[in-house]
Amino acid sequence: MEKDEKAKIESLLKEYRLALNTSNADKAVELYAKDGVFMPSEAPSAIGTPNIKNSYDFIFTQICLNIEFFIEEIVIEGKFAFATTISKGTVTIRALEKTLPEENRELFIFKNIDGEWKIGRYMFNKMTPAVQQTQ
Repeated sequence: MEKDEKAKIESLLKEYRLALNTSNADKAVELYAKDGVFMPSEAPSAIGTPNIKNSYDFIFTQICLNIEFFIEEIVIEGKFAFATTISKGTVTIRALEKTLPEENRELFIFKNIDGEWKIGRYMFNKMTPAVQQTQ
């Protein structure tokens, strides 16, 4: 049973990666719980569907991602689960037309809503400071 649930969460993370890599804000938001919270690095938290959508819409006007998630762990406790991941790849800064390496560590907290896993909370931070990336 837990193995099946972990597979569902892994599938959700693959869908989320695809949404990020295709700059698809609608798809990204669809993967969150209605009361979800998105806590991007160096930006305010976005709480709830409309704010999360606005955040992703803005982000995707600024950057284009090409990343892969590497799952470190998934732990399930009843209707909640968490995953720690590392993402690696590239980010293209649209205004500069410059592509840089991208590497983050992430914490996802998932909620099982009527048998379907959704992102309840998502936070990430860069493993290499942005200042070093631009030099």
